[in-house]
Order: sequence, then C-alpha cells, then structure tokens
Amino acid sequence: MILLAALGFFVFTVKTVPFQTMSRSSSWRHPHQQVVGGMPPSQYTGEDPEEITIEAELRPEVTGGLFPIAMLHKMAGTGRPYPLITGSGEVLGSYVITAIQEKRSELKHTGSPRAIAFTLSLKKVSDVPIGTKGKALLLGLGLVRNLTGV
Repeated sequence: MILLAALGFFVFTVKTVPFQTMSRSSSWRHPHQQVVGGMPPSQYTGEDPEEITIEAELRPEVTGGLFPIAMLHKMAGTGRPYPLITGSGEVLGSYVITAIQEKRSELKHTGSPRAIAFTLSLKKVSDVPIGTKGKALLLGLGLVRNLTGV
C-alpha cells in the first residue's frame, strides 16, 4: 500500500483516495501605519494560519464507492483538528477541514457517478498534533521511522 498522506485516521492511498495535488499556502501580516507626508511604515505582526488544499479524484468503481467523501464530511462536521502527516513521514501539524467541494461526472444511467473530483481545504491550528493522542502518534511515528530507517 502506497501511503500519500494521513489526516487523523483518514488515510490517502493510491488505491483508495489518490490525490493529484497538495498545495500549501503561507502568508505573513505587515500592516501599514498611516503617516502624513511620507511612505507608510509597515510592522510585522505575525504569521497567518497555513492553508493546505488537496485535489483528488475518486473512481467509485475502482476505489470502492462514496465512503471516503462521506467520511471526510463527517470529520469536517465535528470541527475537531486532525494531525496531517505526509507519506514521507513529515508531521505538518494539526488542521481543521474548512471546505469540501465535489464535482460528480460521467454519470451512469442510474445517476451514480463514475468520477468524483473533490477539493479538500484545510487550515492549520497547531504546529504539533493536539492532546495525548497526538503525543502518542508522534511517539509511534518516531518508532516507525527508527525501525524503517526513514
């Protein structure tokens, strides 16, 4: 099984939920102070939350149905943050699901889609996984890295 990423216990793999792109967006705040007769100076006030967008396409006939989309909707509905880990083992932090956009196409005569393209929008809420489960996850990840040499 080729692991692409994991959001909490939701696993993106090549055979179940393959995604084509994962985009990261970072920004920093530099508000300007209005002054008379000159360029307004700016002041660095911090970093905005990082945002990640995952674009994927499900083929229900191949990947096993609509369950993954329903699971992501259920996770989003909890409002809870989930740790995001890439397939290479990089822990990106904890993220909340802020949006899911779906596009169903190639409809069969029954109305069910042969393809479901979706975009998953995530917003970072912490640099590390939250709570004791998150600590256990990091310890487990460290152990797996040591055993596999990754």
